[in-house]
Amino acid sequence: MSQIGVNHLTFAYEGSFDNIFEDVSFTLDTDWKLGLIGRNGKGKTTFLNLLLGKYPYEGSIRTSAVFDYFPYPVTEEQKSQPAAEFVEELKGGCELWRVICELELLRENAEILYRPFGTLSPGERTKVMLAVLFSGENDFLLIDEPTNHLDQEARETVKRYLAGKKGFILVSHDRDLLDACVDHVLVLNRRTIEVQSGNFSSWWENKSRRDAFEKAENEKHRKEIGRLKEASDRTGQWAEKSERSKIGFDPVKDPGHGGKRAYIGEKTRKLQSRVTQMKKRIDREIEEKEGLLVDLEEPVDLKLMPLTHYKRVLVNVRDYSIRYADSEKAVFTGLTFQIEQGDRAALHGENGCGKSTLIKRILEKAGAGEPLPVQETGVCETAAGLVISYVNQDTSQLRGDIPAFCEKRNLDRSLLCAILRQLDFDRVQFVKQMEDYSEGQKKKVLLAASLLTPAHLYVWDEPFNYIDVFSRMQIEKLILEYRPTMLFVEHDARFRENVATKIVNL
Repeated sequence: MSQIGVNHLTFAYEGSFDNIFEDVSFTLDTDWKLGLIGRNGKGKTTFLNLLLGKYPYEGSIRTSAVFDYFPYPVTEEQKSQPAAEFVEELKGGCELWRVICELELLRENAEILYRPFGTLSPGERTKVMLAVLFSGENDFLLIDEPTNHLDQEARETVKRYLAGKKGFILVSHDRDLLDACVDHVLVLNRRTIEVQSGNFSSWWENKSRRDAFEKAENEKHRKEIGRLKEASDRTGQWAEKSERSKIGFDPVKDPGHGGKRAYIGEKTRKLQSRVTQMKKRIDREIEEKEGLLVDLEEPVDLKLMPLTHYKRVLVNVRDYSIRYADSEKAVFTGLTFQIEQGDRAALHGENGCGKSTLIKRILEKAGAGEPLPVQETGVCETAAGLVISYVNQDTSQLRGDIPAFCEKRNLDRSLLCAILRQLDFDRVQFVKQMEDYSEGQKKKVLLAASLLTPAHLYVWDEPFNYIDVFSRMQIEKLILEYRPTMLFVEHDARFRENVATKIVNL
């Protein structure tokens, strides 16, 4: 067991407008199972890279720990090879028998080590990399969002696997995973950093109580400031009135009033001194309370503009099967379900079962997508004139700046920026190129565009990959309030349980 001491850490990317970290200090224990939590763009992955020594920084990071990082970078050449041939290139000194033992804990057959890595599913690739990561001894492991693109079964396996390990930092926005796997949290708040024992739910409960207390204290503070300002204004008015009352005395023509003039002058001086003291007290009160609410997570309520269709049934799928033209095996067969107005249907199934294919086919039927090279049987139909707002799981098409994106999609730029601000986008991001955004920020652009588009049906394909937990909860609240008709794929179990009105199993 050793410690990681971070002292007066300050870091900003070259050419950046602001610091990611500014004079922060804290201590971690390498025996912890630590969850790293924070909004998109707050520096979670950056912090892991600083531990790895990838960037120069001010301050110090002191530790004797040896770090290893997930996910490993895999080259195009390596993708054409079996993992068994290049695991030592990923992790120096890695022994294949240890990797096989870890794969057994992940409930995966060792044969995947002998298939070309590029042919493995996302879940299989993740399991191979995790097995390699944990095959060493005494390393402190940095695990960056291991469950993105994984189906529910794979997530459950990874969850059970990580729950049995220790000595790692886990970056994840999956509340269920964080609750199951971590015993401490490192939270990148809006302005501060805190380390706390417990999992996500215990930290969130403590934070909610603290936020409520701070809001109540802040309200008391505002009332006290208001009373002080009223007293200050009153005293100032008295001082001004007294000052005016001594005007008009001529000490030559009216020598009898000289003492009175001096008395009024002294009274005015004391009143003005009292006003000055009150203003100083007000400033001191404000300074004492300054920063009280800087870390308050009070997301702005979002709005949605769903359209109402004249038909009750928007999507009708009956005894439906799909097979790609170049494949002999059907993607799925005999699928039957309907989406009626007000339904929020979650497509559920393992990776490769055809969820995205079905979504693209529905988009095509509604005239909102490109044709797929598939053969189909059965019925898949959409209501006439159906307007769909679609969020693709792929963000690679995002290029250029926000104004160009809005022009291309015929969106109101000011409204899009307003929604992004409500999703905790910093204004400085609006002048950057979108290809320089983090994956979470790219997803927020797509989600904001969808929320801004009035539609009969909102179709979201894994919308929350890389999206921070606070924004997930914010959007969850929005959906429950406005109750739009939805068809979505999302492996975040908490979100699916809270939002879906029906599950479509493939």
